[in-house]
Amino acid sequence: MKIFLILFSIIITGCSLKTPANEWQYKSSNAFSSYTRNFLMGNELLAKNDLSRAIKHAKKSADLTQLAKIYLGKCALNISVGIKDDCENYRDISSLVKDNSLDAYYNLINLSIKKEQVKNLPKNYHSFTKNILKKDYKSANKDILNISKATSSFVCASLIKENIEVATREKIITLASFNGYKKVVLFWLNESLKNNNNQEDIKNIKKKITILTRE
Repeated sequence: MKIFLILFSIIITGCSLKTPANEWQYKSSNAFSSYTRNFLMGNELLAKNDLSRAIKHAKKSADLTQLAKIYLGKCALNISVGIKDDCENYRDISSLVKDNSLDAYYNLINLSIKKEQVKNLPKNYHSFTKNILKKDYKSANKDILNISKATSSFVCASLIKENIEVATREKIITLASFNGYKKVVLFWLNESLKNNNNQEDIKNIKKKITILTRE
């Protein structure tokens, strides 16, 4: 009986340790999640390493969907902090990936999305996208504050930065600060400078930026 239990234990342990066939996909996704955090926090070297690992694992498959997600996600993160990005890497492989959701998201972050594509976006983008298509920026500002995923809020806010309300901008700064996303905080503090005529506010904002960027 004891021998049977030992053999059974060995078999179960062996099964639990078996490497999943799509281990590359898990590793790629985890590396990109780490990249997202480090990028937004301003940890440049760590972020670079994370992105390299995410791409390396994604390139182990002939199915380029994961790689396309990484390229598109990188582009969206850049846009969320005011870095111009035309998503060249994504565009280079998009013809090899048949995914309507990725195409819709690409068009959203480039502000070229069509009404019929909204249904292909994640649900948390639906109301926001419909409102920017109608140029109803007041409602779009409210949508940003109702989006549960912080990174999605940052992307949406950046897309309408010219029409962002003061209250929305302040709440985005608060959300970014809570998460330690320094790069987002600095982007929106600089946006606050551009849209503020109060000399005392400008002085305080500049002081914050100096403190945050000081080594």
